[in-house]
Amino acid sequence: MKEQLLVDQYGRQLNYLRLSVTDRCNFRCYYCMPEEGINFASRTELLSFDELYTLSSLFCNLGVDKIRITGGEPFIRVGIDDFLYRLSAIPALKEITVTTNGTLTYKQQQVLKDTGVRKINISLDSLNAERFRQITRRDSFKKVYEGIFNLLADGFEIKLNCVVAEGKNIEDIIPFIELTKAHALAVRFLEEMPFNGSLVAGNSGWDHQQIYNYIASAYAHINRLPAAPSSTSVNYQVEGYRGSFGIIPSFSRTFCGACNRIRLSATGDLRTCLYGPPAANLRDATRSGTSMDGLMEMILDAVAKRKRDGFEAEEAGRMSIHTSMSVLGG
Repeated sequence: MKEQLLVDQYGRQLNYLRLSVTDRCNFRCYYCMPEEGINFASRTELLSFDELYTLSSLFCNLGVDKIRITGGEPFIRVGIDDFLYRLSAIPALKEITVTTNGTLTYKQQQVLKDTGVRKINISLDSLNAERFRQITRRDSFKKVYEGIFNLLADGFEIKLNCVVAEGKNIEDIIPFIELTKAHALAVRFLEEMPFNGSLVAGNSGWDHQQIYNYIASAYAHINRLPAAPSSTSVNYQVEGYRGSFGIIPSFSRTFCGACNRIRLSATGDLRTCLYGPPAANLRDATRSGTSMDGLMEMILDAVAKRKRDGFEAEEAGRMSIHTSMSVLGG
């Protein structure tokens, strides 16, 4: 099989795969899904770990050198340990990272160390236990918060992802910044995206400029930090603080022009843009006997047709904003 790179029609190389291993989650965050949950995929509909490994290897043969494991909540899937060990042995893969809600990392901490995972993103939308409960509809703040500092003490690089919304957690923004004063962690504030799996969806959050202005009004000296061209966040550091903070314009989508990501959902949907429709289903193709060369051509064809940005992808696909982020894989 001839090796090729994932380069779209605008010359952008995609070397970063966001790989969802499950659509299930033990939280019910209001911006992700309704309180009663969603119609989760059956076990047979999920890609098996063998299929996930085969497809991950194929992506790496096509130039992917970073894989982020996502969900749902990835650590609730039985067998994730062995999968991480197998994934870490792929020669071309330089980095594995994980996005989690932090409730189960204590069970996986040694596995993460053994497999070379050093960077973990933890979704945390409040530093107040009651607001946390209201946002997640779960009473797990203490477990998550203590787990963050256990990971920091064990040498992991931690980013906290906070979705900002009026009436939900605005009063947490400054406490999050203050958390970076003594701790070498990064906080990322995200604009809310309208993917919540409910009948009513919309953006009730602040935009990136409003978030920055709010922070800047509280601090006299904020330094902008350098970032890679493909970075989704604009990053800053309060002068004298150990950690940093960033703002991700996930709804405004100002970073789309340099995006280097491709996504594979737990049920095999391949997306070249979060806001666009699936370009193909690799689970169905794999199970129907499509060869590795055939799968490669499907992926290359999807990338070749990639839209310029999230707005163009959304317009072309007319994807329902009611789709749950748990299904999309983040």
